[in-house]
Amino acid sequence: MARIRIAGDTLVVEIEGTDRLWALKSRLEIPLENVRGATADPGAAREPKGFRAPGTHLPGVITAGTFHLDGERVFWDVRDGSKAVVVELRDERYARLVVEVEDPRATVALVEGALAPSAG
Repeated sequence: MARIRIAGDTLVVEIEGTDRLWALKSRLEIPLENVRGATADPGAAREPKGFRAPGTHLPGVITAGTFHLDGERVFWDVRDGSKAVVVELRDERYARLVVEVEDPRATVALVEGALAPSAG
């Protein structure tokens, strides 16, 4: 599972527990200017993953790490697809982050709120 938070002008994704081992990463930091948006997407876990390099894929158990599909690099950390959030990126190492979070709706609201233009 991952925890997503906003620190200043940066999206911080912290991989928790043993998922750090399977994903071969413990943390990702993305400038908010490179985040296009986020959606709760329980169907993402059923999408083709491509080939892993490096990563772990045990169907129905866990998908974690870096996967390559159609010329894009995607970071995965999902065990329970019903809690998947997809974060779309631009000008970054990854085109998308697909991660499991505790509360997908709250996470999407957090990311979208950070991307909303300030009133005033």
